[in-house]
Amino acid sequence: MSVDVKYRTSATATGGRDGVARIEEGGLELRLSTPKALGGGGGPGNNPEQLFAAGYAACFIGAMKFVAAQGGTAKVPNDATVTATVGIGPRSEGGFGLEVALAVSLPGVPREQAEALVEQAHQVCPYSNATRNNLDVRLTVA
Repeated sequence: MSVDVKYRTSATATGGRDGVARIEEGGLELRLSTPKALGGGGGPGNNPEQLFAAGYAACFIGAMKFVAAQGGTAKVPNDATVTATVGIGPRSEGGFGLEVALAVSLPGVPREQAEALVEQAHQVCPYSNATRNNLDVRLTVA
């Protein structure tokens, strides 16, 4: 697979799930903490799953806007939302795995058009393409 890269960014983490992560370009430095459900202290920091959820949700809205601009089934309203829920746990094959649920709200867009737009966005979203056939991603339209 070939990608014509238009933008690159880097983040550096130290200390693992109970450390610090920084974006090389600046603008974001955050404290990390392991959730109690994963055996951690559940401190005030964030965790990689939260960051993945935020990134996927924002990117998916961008994908819907891209599809709409290319003549998709509907325009994306300004109050559209995507809620990404990321789960993590042990896999039956060993190691750990993720699952994702994307709940999309497109107020004022007829359901059939909204569902078509979401499906089209799922085909072009970089997060969807990166995870396709690697983890379960469930899509729902509210």
